[in-house]
Amino acid sequence: MRTRLLPLLIVLMAGVLLALGLPLAAGMAAVQQQRVVVDRIDDTARFAALAQFVSIRPFAEEDDTDDGRLTTLRTELTRYEDLYGIRAGVFTRDGAVMAVAPTDWRVPPDGEGRRAFQEALAGRRSHDPGQVWPWQRGRLTVASPVIRDGDVVAVVVTDSPTGQLRSRILHEWLLLAAGETAAMLVAVGAAFRLTGWVLRPVRTLDAATHGIATGRMNSRVVVDSGPPELRRLARSFNEMADNVEEVLEQQRAFVADASHQLRNPLAALLLRIDLLALDLPDGHDEVASVRAEGKRLARVLDDLLDLALAEHAAADLQLTDIAEIVTDRVDAWSPVADREGVTLTYSGPSAATGWADPISLSSALDAIVDNALKFTPEHARVDVLVGVDGDRVTVTVADGGPGLTEEELTRVGDRFWRSSRHQNVSGSGLGLSISRALLAACGATLSYAHNEPTGLRATISLPRDAPPREREGHGARIRA
Repeated sequence: MRTRLLPLLIVLMAGVLLALGLPLAAGMAAVQQQRVVVDRIDDTARFAALAQFVSIRPFAEEDDTDDGRLTTLRTELTRYEDLYGIRAGVFTRDGAVMAVAPTDWRVPPDGEGRRAFQEALAGRRSHDPGQVWPWQRGRLTVASPVIRDGDVVAVVVTDSPTGQLRSRILHEWLLLAAGETAAMLVAVGAAFRLTGWVLRPVRTLDAATHGIATGRMNSRVVVDSGPPELRRLARSFNEMADNVEEVLEQQRAFVADASHQLRNPLAALLLRIDLLALDLPDGHDEVASVRAEGKRLARVLDDLLDLALAEHAAADLQLTDIAEIVTDRVDAWSPVADREGVTLTYSGPSAATGWADPISLSSALDAIVDNALKFTPEHARVDVLVGVDGDRVTVTVADGGPGLTEEELTRVGDRFWRSSRHQNVSGSGLGLSISRALLAACGATLSYAHNEPTGLRATISLPRDAPPREREGHGARIRA
């Protein structure tokens, strides 16, 4: 969920920063340009004041009666151009030069310079130039009229390069970008913390749900953290888990009690059948059939009791030599395999440690090997293999029997389920269910697959590392 929520928050924050940053960047550029334009306006106003008292004549004409005013104006323009690199000039109404620096500069025939000149002729200062951006090359032209006796007699024009202006704008933009980047990093960090705080109850709930799904029925979640909606969800989850655990406990208790209570009457019934058989001829078919069904019922009751105990009992997890237990069970079942004409083999390392309950693992292996030997025909093989795969130890029992179809593989291990093709094989249909319950209590898994070229492959996977310590007792709480 964080992978979906976090990008959304980052996109939203980036959009907010861009929405704030772009207008701010434009405003910063406008402020920098306005400062330059104001300076040029002041400069043109000063030159216009000097030119106001100069006789209006073209640049080529000299007049000794000028009293040095025109010379002073030309000197000021030259110094201004040398000092700042800004072209400046005073032009008559028809565009003739009165004073200019550099001497070869003239009013442009068109473009921004001509527009500013025409506006000054109308008796007003030229409009502010268009915004200059760092990637644009151009010049800023500002013109002011020279007014004498209420008439425009000349125009002062300044033409400024924009290199320094664009550099200052770019510098401020880089500072702004650095600030926005820092703000984005802070926002991403805050988003991580925020999503972690919001999703912590969800992760806690997910862990508790997984715990219940894997058989840890005492898993619960705390209800004193997170948003109010998730607190209500946590309370509802705990109530649901309490009810589910209570129902399962009642079911287990019923199965265990019923199995236990039925065993004594069934034993007495079988005894009476044996007594009645004494008065009947030997080999009486009906008596043999009743005795066989009674014994089958006794096995079912025993398996139901074992299943109830397996689902209820807590596992005694400890660091165990898995390979030693497997070889011990293979040796124990070898006489049975020899009697059935089946080859039972073991392959794997001499030692492979993992975390398991030795008794539960042994019982589960007994049920799986017994099932494999039942369905493996004479002269075929049952191979037991132990391997280490990363942080797991695997025990594989591969038989050479007829195997199962894809549909049957999805049901193998269900209670009382037996393949319709194997109804003639003795059994209650609870052996593999008992194995799965015993292994689940150990934190192990049991899976099934096709064996090549034929048969069924059952794989037990056990953890090599110590599982996290669980809090004991009903109502234990999982914290994120």
